[in-house]
Amino acid sequence: MDRPFLDLAPCGPLRGSLRVPGDKSVTHRGLMLLALAQGEGRLFYPLKAGDTLSTARAMQALGAEVLEEGPHFRVRGQGLRLREPEDVVDCGNAGTLMRLLLGILSGQEGLFAVLTGDASLRRRPMGRVVEPLRAMGASIDGREGGKKAPLAVRGGGLKGVSYTLPVPSAQVKSALLLAGLFAEGVTEVVEPVPTRDHTERLFRHFGLPLEAEGPRVRTRRAEPFPARDLTVPGDFSSAAFFLVAALLTPGSEVTVEGVGLNTTRTGLLKVLREMGADLEWQVVEGEAGEPVGWIRARYSPLKGVSVDPGLIPLMVDEVPVLAAAAAWAEGETYIPNLSELRVKESDRVAAIAHNLRALGVGVEEGPDWLRIQGGGVKPGEVEPFHDHRIAMAFAVAALPVGVRIWEPHWAEISYPGFFQDLKRLCGAS
Repeated sequence: MDRPFLDLAPCGPLRGSLRVPGDKSVTHRGLMLLALAQGEGRLFYPLKAGDTLSTARAMQALGAEVLEEGPHFRVRGQGLRLREPEDVVDCGNAGTLMRLLLGILSGQEGLFAVLTGDASLRRRPMGRVVEPLRAMGASIDGREGGKKAPLAVRGGGLKGVSYTLPVPSAQVKSALLLAGLFAEGVTEVVEPVPTRDHTERLFRHFGLPLEAEGPRVRTRRAEPFPARDLTVPGDFSSAAFFLVAALLTPGSEVTVEGVGLNTTRTGLLKVLREMGADLEWQVVEGEAGEPVGWIRARYSPLKGVSVDPGLIPLMVDEVPVLAAAAAWAEGETYIPNLSELRVKESDRVAAIAHNLRALGVGVEEGPDWLRIQGGGVKPGEVEPFHDHRIAMAFAVAALPVGVRIWEPHWAEISYPGFFQDLKRLCGAS
């Protein structure tokens, strides 16, 4: 069968403004917490894409009522007590859904559920969540001793623990905090390196137990809590593609409006500024504790940098588009601390290196690092490796010279309409 592809012609200056779809991380968590709340709440301007629609279907399978109202969701929750699903719960390609749902289901007394996903998700590591949940008393089994999906959970009997994250992971932290809502005693997560804090902000929004003290965050058994409406900010990770596209394309100026500016997500802005990017941003409002504002990017000659490894957890999803910027920067860019990228939707370290080479860029790949020789790219063909962020990042990388993207539909996992928005800013129909 012929593989689908998209040919993008060289793009002239990108001009204009746009709003990107809702934040994927906040949408996942908002759907889950509204499903656990009492009564009805609305999720305004969520992301409606492959991963988050999997979360909506999963929460419906567990007894919540999730209805679409135009661009919004209306959710009627179960008041901390979910319904045992009649069939296997399919998490699709959504690692966030599977890991966080393991935490919730582990606390559901007597409930039995089996979680699976697509071929990519079934390859991804789940032991990092299963191990600490078992330490809390969770009953979880699956392939490779519970390290890979499908995973079977029998809920109940949890006790709080203090757990230090061996690898920075907001998903593991969130799974343990969600499990802690059903556990006896205090559940404490210690993170030596800060990670995105959407779960903590949403706990406060819904009035759930939470204490934060330095690197420690604690919760305890929750009482039933009322539903509250939640507005989802624009996804910074989606905005990043357009910001970098503007930085790379002469004559460009692009403004992204209504975008989340949570400082645990915006490490990329610091790195791009260090590379010489002409960037401005401002927080203008807050939604559910999430700062929201605008970012403006203008074309800028960039220079290579050595990235601070401590910033990587604050920009882990933006590394592919940072590599696109590095391909055009003058000199060498070194990106360390990338072990987490080996176990995303694809092996993103290998995928980045493959596609940079396909575009004529010099790159060295180590176990957890990339060294990129900048100076520009040549027209070529790029492979997404079934990974939405790789598809979008390398469309951006080759935008000034033209590119063929194989299987462009993978972008729809997090950004339906990405290529239409990109063409609009380029002045194409």
